[in-house]
Amino acid sequence: MGIGDPMVDEKLAQVPSILKDLGIDAWLIFARESATLHDPCFDLAVGPNVTWQSAFLVTAGGDRVAIVGSLDKPNQELHGHYREVVGYVGGITEDLGKVLRRLDPRRIAINYSVDDTISDGLTHGMYLTLVKALAGTPYAERLESSETIVSALRGRKSATERGRIRAACEDTLGIFDRLTKRLHAGLTEKQVGAMIREEMAKVPGLGLAWEPEHCPGVFTGPESAGAHAGPTEREIRPGHIMNVDFGVRKNDYCSDLQRTWYFLRPGETAAPEAVQRGFETILESIRAAARFLRPGVKGGDVDAVARSYITGRGYPEYPHALGHQIGRTAHDGAGLLCPRWERYGRLPELPVEAGQCYTLEPRLPVEGHGIATCEDIVAVEPDGVEWLSRPQERLYVVGP
Repeated sequence: MGIGDPMVDEKLAQVPSILKDLGIDAWLIFARESATLHDPCFDLAVGPNVTWQSAFLVTAGGDRVAIVGSLDKPNQELHGHYREVVGYVGGITEDLGKVLRRLDPRRIAINYSVDDTISDGLTHGMYLTLVKALAGTPYAERLESSETIVSALRGRKSATERGRIRAACEDTLGIFDRLTKRLHAGLTEKQVGAMIREEMAKVPGLGLAWEPEHCPGVFTGPESAGAHAGPTEREIRPGHIMNVDFGVRKNDYCSDLQRTWYFLRPGETAAPEAVQRGFETILESIRAAARFLRPGVKGGDVDAVARSYITGRGYPEYPHALGHQIGRTAHDGAGLLCPRWERYGRLPELPVEAGQCYTLEPRLPVEGHGIATCEDIVAVEPDGVEWLSRPQERLYVVGP
């Protein structure tokens, strides 16, 4: 029995059926120095890092073959994810050729992609190395992108994976709940960010879901820096909307949630109508998109449901996608709930699949107050969605 991650074995067991569905004979992950130039596919379907040029082959027939440098071979065998581990000394070309001739795949998918960043782990130098290694064989002409494989494998979350995402969400929401009790006007965005980190440190086993520079993101008032910026010295004032974008990593799986608060002005007992209307518009757009979301619909059409609801109520459209997949990374690649804009390539046309887990995160400005937003996570079921996070049902209000 190997010492490897059971989740890697669980995902590798899914690969043959995905290959058969796609009519692809073999998936080849080609990499070197993976601790430095890390291909996201390694976390999913390889496990331990490698030093020298390495090839990991999984076939539609269930073969799993790793071809690695001789000093990497014992570690691969200890982890036990690949049933056959071939070690070389001088170079990979001869052994790679022998394995390919034996398996003789007609279609070989390799780890690059034009549109999906998380499927694009093969460097140009390694691509040239692979083509050179296959020169003079028929296999050099049989290479294609593994984007569709990675999309399906990352997207089709198992019950174990969903449980890990749900657990990360629960811990994140607990942090938000404790944060709410500590909030008051006069705090800076950086101070709120520090409070969130303090609350996270109280829960064993949690890490940040993305870069610490803007995890958490904290944004207050009408002049805030906006999404993907770190907290600043900007002070929360009465009448401000404040929102937080934050996620944790727990057991190698991530959350990515946003919540919105309003800070009462003296004499107010509730948020102004404009603030409440903006936030309710966000909630209703999320609910409408969730009702529409199901297997077979296109990501662009899901985005259009929320986008048209918001613009139909007189607000500008949000300048980003409605939602992304989530799993081992906060942005888990492939299928996207996004508008048909140039920057998204063909992603808006990809159909939603059962098992995929998506964020739903529109936003809109409330003049004079700030940005109203909310972000929750759903899993796609055969006939609809399952909420993996407890949705925010009302605007959080902080007294003066």
